[in-house]
Amino acid sequence: MTNSVFTLPAPYNEPVKNFAPGSPERTQLKAELERQMGETVEVPVVINGTAVHTGNVHNIVCPHDHGHVLGSFHKAGDDEINAAVEAAMAAKPAWEAMDWQERAAIFLKAADLIARKYTHKLNAATMLGQSKNAFQAEIDSTCELADFLRFNVKFMEEIYSVQPASDQGIWNRTEYRPLEGFVFALSPFNFTAIAGNLCTAPAMMGNTIVWKPASTAVLSGYFIMEIFREAGLPDGVINFIPGRGSRIGNILLGHRDLAGIHFTGSTGVFQNLWQKTGENIDNYKSYPRIVGETGGKDYIFVHPSANVDQVVTAAVRGAFEYQGQKCSACSRLYLPESLWPEVEDKLKAQIESIRMGPVTGFENFVNAVIDERAFDTIDGFISRAEQAEDAEVIIGGDRDKSRGYFIRPTVILAKDPGYETMAEEIFGPVLTLYVYADEALEETLDLLDNTSTYALTGAIFARDRGIVNTLMARLTHTAGNFYINDKPTGAVVGQQPFGGSRKSGTNDKAGSQLNLMRWTSPRTIKETFVPPEDYRYPFMGSDL
Repeated sequence: MTNSVFTLPAPYNEPVKNFAPGSPERTQLKAELERQMGETVEVPVVINGTAVHTGNVHNIVCPHDHGHVLGSFHKAGDDEINAAVEAAMAAKPAWEAMDWQERAAIFLKAADLIARKYTHKLNAATMLGQSKNAFQAEIDSTCELADFLRFNVKFMEEIYSVQPASDQGIWNRTEYRPLEGFVFALSPFNFTAIAGNLCTAPAMMGNTIVWKPASTAVLSGYFIMEIFREAGLPDGVINFIPGRGSRIGNILLGHRDLAGIHFTGSTGVFQNLWQKTGENIDNYKSYPRIVGETGGKDYIFVHPSANVDQVVTAAVRGAFEYQGQKCSACSRLYLPESLWPEVEDKLKAQIESIRMGPVTGFENFVNAVIDERAFDTIDGFISRAEQAEDAEVIIGGDRDKSRGYFIRPTVILAKDPGYETMAEEIFGPVLTLYVYADEALEETLDLLDNTSTYALTGAIFARDRGIVNTLMARLTHTAGNFYINDKPTGAVVGQQPFGGSRKSGTNDKAGSQLNLMRWTSPRTIKETFVPPEDYRYPFMGSDL
């Protein structure tokens, strides 16, 4: 017991290692890649801190070499799913009663373990299992994950410090209680950091979690669980149940103690979660909090005053880093006729210089897409564009899944601004562009606003400041994260809180106080020091 008022350390963004030739981090990461390629890992279900081997296993493979098995994971069945809920509910009283500073210490330690002790292990697992190059893995599984943990505990402290005013003779205060029940966290394959954040943000606020990772990102998720355990996280606070999403969802979404859903993934799955929650609304002890970030059809809009070299680089990085498998990836590009000839030449030159191959080759900018299902979906979009009358594949388009799921960066020229690849999320290395007449600026902005159901990220390029202000105002509702003269990807925790609206999600802004507030149920307390002892008010006195 202490009577001190502790202050948490100031958060900071983890510096990004560059892995340049000859650097120690490059040597260490390559050695770890070789080690992980030479072993197989058996990933269990983890319930109440105990490894559970169900016997229903699925292989973990490298997307760049799908014949290479990195390990296997056990799938949770009905018994394990129900046991995970029981463990979360059993751990809840002690966890929410723990001093918040002690909870913070666990996650601060986890951040340092990630950044200092396990950075190469986590990076290598993300590279091999999720097909990220060294830089993309570094900014994700080391830097962003550590940033989420450090900044979120500081946001927690700030939330707890917000208290109401008190009048004379009265003390008012607010408790930020955890939700009454368990939180169901569902994480995607594409960001190790998102997986770590989805389960820890509610946990910081005193909630206990049942976490279902994507089946294509189980290896890095399991390593995160091991880090949490080393950091001192009590058993049962986060329970790790890989397995079939529909099976897990059917049980958890019908459970009376479901208190919240923290989700990142496809729009269809999120809408199904919302629908099922609505169908079960009478069964729940309280109304579940639903927080979700889903898809995007993210854009770059180019004004005739823009710098062409900057536009081309932003388009290439925004569209093709991590094979376009980011919800923020640039997927549509609006170009004025006056700039198109120069942009076309420079875009072709940059894309033709891109090297594609396995993540173990550090010279490769583009790697494999995540799995065969993704490959086939992307292949379908490209195949239809190759046959279309109102679209044309003008750059790239080569694809091969014989050994790894490789698709060359592809650019489609849409003659129809409503063509499917201008409107539908692809989640692959495909950029579709539309060339507009310079004088048709207003009409093109209307097209941009109305073509897609999404509103996640967007960017504008212009040198004319008046135009910048005009575009920023006109495109207010098209993106939750808006970029001026920059690519629409790469949000940094603590700097650009992330999330979109429309069909892109609930816009609860991961990496900010807004998200953490969703995992609390405030209680206002009024204490009167000397209560009245008679019901009569002064106005009731007689004038006589």
